[in-house]
Amino acid sequence: MRLVRLLSTSALFAFGTVSAFAAPANNTAPSAKKSHTKVAAAAAPSMMGNTAPTDEHISVSGHHSYFDGVTRRDVGGGLMQKQDAAKSVSAISRDYIEKQAPGQDPMQLIALLPGANVTSSDPAGLTGSHMSARGLDQSQMGFTLEGFPLNDIGNFAVYSQEIVDSENLRKISLAQGSADLDSPHLSATGGVVDMYMIDPKMKKGGAFDVSYGSYDYTRGFLRLDTGKIGQTNLRAYFSGSYATEDAIHSMATNRKLHAEAKFVNDWGDGNRVSLAIVGNRLYNYLSPSVNLPSWNAYGFGEKTGYVASCYAGSTCTRPNGTTFKNTSNATINNTVYNGTYKENNSNYYKLHQNPFTNIYASAPSTFKLTDHLVLTETPYFWYGDGSGGGAYTTPTSWGATSMTGTLNGKKPSSSTLMYEPSLTTTYRPGAVTKLTLTTGVNRLMVGYWFEYAKQIQTAPATGIASNGTPWNIWGSGSNFIFNDGTTYQYRASLTQTRTHVMFIGDSLSLLHNKLTIDAGLKYAIVTRDGHNMLPNTSTGPYIDKTFYQPLPTASIRYQINPEMQVFVSGATNFRIPMNYSLYDAGTYYKNGGYSTQANANQQPEISISEEAGWRYTGPTVMASITYFHYNFTNRLFSQTECLNSSCTNYATTNINAGGQSTNGVDAEIGTRPIFYHLRPYASFEYVDARTTSNLRAGSGASSDYLHTAGKFAPETPKYQVGFNLDYDDGNIFGAYSLKYVAKQYSTFMDDQHIPGYVKMNISVGYRFKNLGFLQAPNIKFNLTNITNNHYLGFPTGVQTNAQTQRGIFGTTVKGTAPTYMIAAPFAATGSISAGF
Repeated sequence: MRLVRLLSTSALFAFGTVSAFAAPANNTAPSAKKSHTKVAAAAAPSMMGNTAPTDEHISVSGHHSYFDGVTRRDVGGGLMQKQDAAKSVSAISRDYIEKQAPGQDPMQLIALLPGANVTSSDPAGLTGSHMSARGLDQSQMGFTLEGFPLNDIGNFAVYSQEIVDSENLRKISLAQGSADLDSPHLSATGGVVDMYMIDPKMKKGGAFDVSYGSYDYTRGFLRLDTGKIGQTNLRAYFSGSYATEDAIHSMATNRKLHAEAKFVNDWGDGNRVSLAIVGNRLYNYLSPSVNLPSWNAYGFGEKTGYVASCYAGSTCTRPNGTTFKNTSNATINNTVYNGTYKENNSNYYKLHQNPFTNIYASAPSTFKLTDHLVLTETPYFWYGDGSGGGAYTTPTSWGATSMTGTLNGKKPSSSTLMYEPSLTTTYRPGAVTKLTLTTGVNRLMVGYWFEYAKQIQTAPATGIASNGTPWNIWGSGSNFIFNDGTTYQYRASLTQTRTHVMFIGDSLSLLHNKLTIDAGLKYAIVTRDGHNMLPNTSTGPYIDKTFYQPLPTASIRYQINPEMQVFVSGATNFRIPMNYSLYDAGTYYKNGGYSTQANANQQPEISISEEAGWRYTGPTVMASITYFHYNFTNRLFSQTECLNSSCTNYATTNINAGGQSTNGVDAEIGTRPIFYHLRPYASFEYVDARTTSNLRAGSGASSDYLHTAGKFAPETPKYQVGFNLDYDDGNIFGAYSLKYVAKQYSTFMDDQHIPGYVKMNISVGYRFKNLGFLQAPNIKFNLTNITNNHYLGFPTGVQTNAQTQRGIFGTTVKGTAPTYMIAAPFAATGSISAGF
């Protein structure tokens, strides 16, 4: 009954939002007689919440902007915006976004901001990017679009290629340290990325662009604006794009079909309703993560031929006929999926397809109930359905019971390869509701976030044709069925996640609004109800876990003068364990259980962060510097262990990997146009991140605690530097950018790392005067990684140790090879765009 009431309340808010679209326009100007104190208190930025786009306080500069939103005035070429929140925040605007290659994903767009460590496996962003900030990866960060959460509810992954077309992005904000009080996230121990779409225009029109580039990249985009509809302020736009690109890391072609719509109506003094809908369909192919010996042997890989696996200690032959000996403790594979199929070759590219469909809808709206009371409501719905392909030999057991079976009525041999896609379907409705009361110098906010998510994850087995093509990429149709009539599944689980988060915050503005003091408390109650349908699991079929977590926050900001301010803040954030930590899954070994082993006792990861910073906002120059400190407990970590002496059988489990302490400095500086239309921007980060616990490694009699305490944390570059020099005189425009990322360890023992790298990009273009009905048509060229630097961008599979180590109690612990993402090589893209 309580759940019904909660859902009914959210539905009423949603219906209210929809009906408000019909509200008539009100041309009465807001009263100009409000006191300065009241306005400042109501609008004062804080850590209390600016997640929804209706919370944003948009300033209009008065400078001319083009159809694409470019003003030629934004600081640093659009890489820096005025900030007032009492915590570290960086943001980019249309001035920067529009000058990048069309279709770039949001992570690629913020790569130059302080602390943003971004790696893409393809230049166009069709396969997504990987990101970390201050050494904390994307699953430890919260991502929102138009106020609703984007992270996968199960494992908190973010699929940046699915989110939004760059042409419709107004702003991306990166809060490197902590989430806002109203942020709808269960994983934001390392900050948040908030994305905001442009509003529909008041007049009819639209925009288009077409692009062609390296790897036969082809893309088209079209947006149509309705303008004001009838006698209301209701307006909308509808857009669509289609892109294809030859995969860099296989013989495949990646395809993406994307559509978006946004409706907005505003009336009176501060009332606004909006509805954003995003649809995305991907037909992509996965890229392999590679270990260091494979990278050293094959570099960018052999796309067209066949490369056999080379096991540790073996002498192997390359496709060109040369031989080499594998002296490492890891298996050396081709660094791309093979382009030629041989029987039982699981590394063939067609066996690693990744089709996915997503639909997002969000209706962030604000209603001014009185002069002092404002209601903000953001109902949303998140739907996803797709698979990630892989191939394995014929199943020989159902749990602990040995069984045989049939595929399409025939009994396959034990060595027959089958296609086993990991299918995931997610339904995720929710709503964030908050009331803000402003009385004089005080602002009080209370709110509630509710979400009910249902995620179904299966992995049936189907056949593979003689040419290596799966019978069905969705695993439907003919499946492998055991003799007792059971359909085989590599995994089979249902996770229902119920989220109840209450929050309250108070902001006090003193000394004529020079001093702002914030304090708030968020209390989260999150329940995961799991059902594992595999037999003989260590947890039984039903696993229920509830997490209760208070999350306090506080901050102080002081405005020294109109240009300078200082701030200090502290916040507590958490990340609950991923849903797959609840389940056994995978291959069943008689003496070791499943290859993925559950840990239902895993505790949430907790971060306590403090920041102290200074900002300068002058008429020409803008600068900021922030010191930050984190203290982590119960770090969430996935660990791989050998189950036998030869390590032919191994298992993955999720553990709490102790603590971590991090100190560092972020800085950025930029200017408005100087020296003949130049706008430079620079960012810098220094991080010292240390593991504070000794971690257990190995398995069985070969397990021991390793000396990891005091070691530099993996996935964390000690230094990062970003630079961008923008030029725009109204016709000719261009930019040069550089990003340096220092070396990154890939083990907690610091016994393997990837070296630092430099990536440089260039863009250049020409903007014409209006031509007939075309507004500011322009042509531009974007060159990425101009030195064609071949490098490994990021550790994707961190291990405890890569080399054999002696534990605290004298046990010899064998190493496990970490894996990495190969970064995209040089690419060139040309595009033509115009408004109308």
